[in-house]
Amino acid sequence: MESNRTSPAPPPAVPSGGSRGLAGPTSARAKRSFLRELPEPDVFVVTSGGRRIPAHTGILASVSPVLENLIYRPSKRRSSEKIVPILGVPCNAVSAFIEFVYSSRCTEEEMEKYDVHLLALAHVYSVPQLKQRCVESLRQRLIVDSVVDLLQLSRLCSSPELELRCMKLVHHQFKAVEQTEGWRFLQHHDPWLELDILHFIDESESRKKRTKRQRDDQKLYLQLSEAMDCLEHICTEGCTTVGPHDADPATARKEPCGKFATCQGLQTLIRHFAACGKRVSGGCGGCKSVWRLLRLHAAVCDQSDSCKVPLCRQLKLRSQREKRKDGARWRLLARKVASAKAMSSLSQAMMRRRRPEEVLEMFSRSSRARGGTRSFKLGK
Repeated sequence: MESNRTSPAPPPAVPSGGSRGLAGPTSARAKRSFLRELPEPDVFVVTSGGRRIPAHTGILASVSPVLENLIYRPSKRRSSEKIVPILGVPCNAVSAFIEFVYSSRCTEEEMEKYDVHLLALAHVYSVPQLKQRCVESLRQRLIVDSVVDLLQLSRLCSSPELELRCMKLVHHQFKAVEQTEGWRFLQHHDPWLELDILHFIDESESRKKRTKRQRDDQKLYLQLSEAMDCLEHICTEGCTTVGPHDADPATARKEPCGKFATCQGLQTLIRHFAACGKRVSGGCGGCKSVWRLLRLHAAVCDQSDSCKVPLCRQLKLRSQREKRKDGARWRLLARKVASAKAMSSLSQAMMRRRRPEEVLEMFSRSSRARGGTRSFKLGK
């Protein structure tokens, strides 16, 4: 039992209700100077092992409002000696806590050894700086074997950041977490937390599927937008083998355009559409793709009188005259295609502001994820 333990190197004492932000000493000489300026300790922090740590009421009260209430609350003891009990945690953890109260510092060794206890103390006694430091330490050393225990602690200590990190680890390593003692204890003693974990995993999987579906839809809308651009380009200027219907084929553009992969696939579909004998009765799959693209173009085009895309004006008039029930669906699809094109243009503008090496790295990752170059594919 230590009755006269030397107090940690503190800053000058401040009165109760003073500044909450205490800066630690910067040198050994400054520490000795501060120690000489401090008055005699007027309070003792008593730990579970019976250790008595001398301290100063002004410093404790200025850092922790909870300690301030404990110090200045009426006491039933006749003794004039002020006692603040901090029980339930190791004595050295309490010593590290008091040292942080004085200096706003904690060694890496103490943090690694007592971060769980210090987090509980920081939460109970309302020391947010220490609490943030403990959360960061626990986040860096989070492992499967202790993640369930830390998840329970994060909830008790109202630390949503640590709780989310624990939830994500449980989600990604669920098979391994199921084999831990902490999970078995959780199943028998805290079924509500188990239910919350399973709900989080289910929501995460649903969100992942939803994100993938949205990404696939966005990719399809971009392909449709690019196909419509190529359709207008072919019908207005011509490209390699296909050109405007009212121009000499010899004047068609012979060199590939900037979107040649998409343009080449569309030219193949147009040549098939022009020669297919089934197109009048609905046509084959290729003809249906061309019809859908023409219909989508007609829903978007606002210059049908001067547009050179075949059947643009006729399809628009037919849609207005017949008031087809699927007109709203085509308009919705047109808006989504236009939105995808706008988002793509914004993304490209942002990439142009990046450094060249960042852009190359992004393209490299995207190419590996796709498994190669993209080819044009018109939705059926």
